[in-house]
Amino acid sequence: MKRKLAKQPRAGKPQPPMEAALAEAQAAAARGEVPVGAVIVDADGRITARAGNRTRELNDPSAHAEMLVIRAACAAARSERLAGYDLYVTLEPCAMCAAAVSFARIARLYFAAADPKGGAVEHGSRFFAQPTCHHAPEVYGGIDETRAGELLKDFFKARR
Repeated sequence: MKRKLAKQPRAGKPQPPMEAALAEAQAAAARGEVPVGAVIVDADGRITARAGNRTRELNDPSAHAEMLVIRAACAAARSERLAGYDLYVTLEPCAMCAAAVSFARIARLYFAAADPKGGAVEHGSRFFAQPTCHHAPEVYGGIDETRAGELLKDFFKARR
């Protein structure tokens, strides 16, 4: 079954979900945050929440883009579960964010750049493959990986 791409007007044009996540990552970089962005798409293909990293701004180590967007989507849905929703994020989630994805029962996870050092989906602990994981979403990696990776490399290069 073909899935509809989420569309959200931006300057009069529909915006695919990974494009929206990349825009959130760019906004995070402009704020001096590590450039990671995320969006959550409902079952009808609409973006219901979007966020970028805000750990420095909020002085909160849990303020990763994924955590913020899951909180916002749960608030909008008035539920702690997001069954049927999809998460698009520009970087492979860490263990904390992978756990939140599992607990929220997100249906599908799409991520751009792999994170061999801090990722916990295809790297590290491989959270969803653990027997203690109660829910594992479908996972699709490498979507717009080059753009997301360049954004991260440029961000860290400018800080060295």
